[in-house]
Amino acid sequence: MQDAITAVINTADVQGKYLDNSSIEKLKGYFQTGELRVRAAATIAANAAGIIKDAVAKSLLYSDITRPGGNMYTTRRYAACIRDLDYYLRYATYSMLAGDPSILDERVLNGLKETYNSLGVPIGATIQSIQAMKEVTSSLVGSEAGKEMGIYFDYICSGLS
Repeated sequence: MQDAITAVINTADVQGKYLDNSSIEKLKGYFQTGELRVRAAATIAANAAGIIKDAVAKSLLYSDITRPGGNMYTTRRYAACIRDLDYYLRYATYSMLAGDPSILDERVLNGLKETYNSLGVPIGATIQSIQAMKEVTSSLVGSEAGKEMGIYFDYICSGLS
């Protein structure tokens, strides 16, 4: 996992150069949004269970997936879905704080699509629930922080597509 600072420094170091204007601007942008990202992360942490509950209600609860024969039918499958959504929310928050999506590749997406396919987990419904989490989170943290978090939710969805 890298953060935005490490990524900029590593790039310059590999090239054996000092930071150029572009690198400095990237760092300035990262620092300027720091307080926003920390406030958003605190709000998400304090409301994580509610975010997941609202996202499930918005996207999955009243669909065929929760009825007998659906992939979320039985308490065990439902609990696994909730657990996975919690992982996605937590790791998207980590990525937003770091300003870098690489943690999502390392800790979430690496092999996830293949695992879901082998278990018969409906990827479309998973993406739908992540998009619902994106909407619920944005309404909670505000549009600017919601837009920032949306980058990482979209990254997860793209990795599953």
